[in-house]
Amino acid sequence: MVAKWNEWEGAGAGAQRACLRLAGAMLWLALLGSANPAPAAVLWTDLAPRVTHLTAEGADLLAGAVKRDDTARDELYFKFHVDPLSDVASEPYSAAFQLFEGDTPRLAVGNAPDAWGYSAYYTSESGPSNRVAGEYDLKSSKPEAAGLGAFKPYELPRHGQERTIVFKVQYVPGGDDLVTVWLNPDLSVRGTDKNQAEILTTKFKANASFDQVRLMHDGGGNGWIFSEMAIATTFNDFVIVHFWQTWWFLASAAGVLVAGIVLGARLFERRKYQLRLVLAEQERALERERSRIAQDLHDELGSSLARISLLSGLAKTDARHPAQLEMHIQKIAETADQTVRALEEIVWAVRPGSDSLQSLVEYIAHFSNELFEGNPTRCRLDLPHDLPDISLPPDMRHNIFLVVKEALTNVLKHARAREVHVRAKVSAGGLEFAVQDDGVGFEPAQAGPASTRNGVANMRGRAEAMHGQLTIQSTPSGTTVGLVVDVSRMARRNKT
Repeated sequence: MVAKWNEWEGAGAGAQRACLRLAGAMLWLALLGSANPAPAAVLWTDLAPRVTHLTAEGADLLAGAVKRDDTARDELYFKFHVDPLSDVASEPYSAAFQLFEGDTPRLAVGNAPDAWGYSAYYTSESGPSNRVAGEYDLKSSKPEAAGLGAFKPYELPRHGQERTIVFKVQYVPGGDDLVTVWLNPDLSVRGTDKNQAEILTTKFKANASFDQVRLMHDGGGNGWIFSEMAIATTFNDFVIVHFWQTWWFLASAAGVLVAGIVLGARLFERRKYQLRLVLAEQERALERERSRIAQDLHDELGSSLARISLLSGLAKTDARHPAQLEMHIQKIAETADQTVRALEEIVWAVRPGSDSLQSLVEYIAHFSNELFEGNPTRCRLDLPHDLPDISLPPDMRHNIFLVVKEALTNVLKHARAREVHVRAKVSAGGLEFAVQDDGVGFEPAQAGPASTRNGVANMRGRAEAMHGQLTIQSTPSGTTVGLVVDVSRMARRNKT
């Protein structure tokens, strides 16, 4: 039992250390994994949807918030979301998010007048499949199907198919600026301007100086809806980070996980400690039971066999005296009966399954019937058959039996009763036993033979050892001995 406990304890401690190391590693990874570059600066936003239709020259949206001229040498990132109301497959038109420098049109990104696909115009170079100078088709992960000629590698804007466009301008002082456009880029927490798919990426040159942003539409259809427009200094400003992907959420979740593991480990340790106490108590109870059985074997059987041996010698000596011989034989028979009963008690105590409440009640019934067998006193039993499945400790089981045994023995020896009634029941107050007779009674504190007084003292001592309650009510017309023991603790112990 101790070896098994040590094995559990070692395994539990190892598991706790492993869980804590794992939780620490997860917390560290969460902090590292969430360490995306902090947004540098969002210079301008206009998030509300704007329906753009037949705008002519359009109207400025920036109001001077951002501007770059031909001396600029930094980088800017532009973003907008489109929901085409026009369908280029059947309605020729142009639409764009366009940069202006004063009233001079500069780079426009959307749908070029002659490209008939997601494209840029007012560029310094033309795309490989474009028929008009200054237009550049944009790559897409959803190119058109075969049979559309020059449009095949690219995607036509279609009604109801929304797209997000991000483009970067690397300003070159005194020259054409370098433009990179991503059609429907990955804006998840993993997305950067360095790891976008090649099929989404288009690069060309254009003059992208500006101090105005205008939304443009011309031609057929009902226009475009522009929304989620922004200008920033890094691509990361456009990355969509859900709250469960933020560093504080990941760190909090990792902290909760660590706290849960630590709490679980504490509960596990507490459970182990309780288990150790239960095992220790069981071992102590087993040791006490072994000592008791050894003492019973020595006291009961040893003394009985010694008495039988002594009476046998006296019987041999008085063999020629019939009266004395008959008396010795009678005493030998009585002692043998007592020895058999004592042996039965010991066998019952050590037999597997005898620790249940049902087994105790059944043995009390057997003992009662056997004790009064052939005796003028009639023994009546009122013992339940549907007792709860409760396992009693050996010392409690033994003490309960001895209290009932002592009460029955006193009735047999001293009460001169016509009838004895043995009752047992389980109630909210615990397990109740009662031994009631209609004999002559006695005064528990004063009268009665010495053996009776000693028996009462023994019963009280055994009841106190079980934290039970013993009551004795005696009158000249009978005696009732009651014992109440709380066995609910045993039920709780069995569940644990």
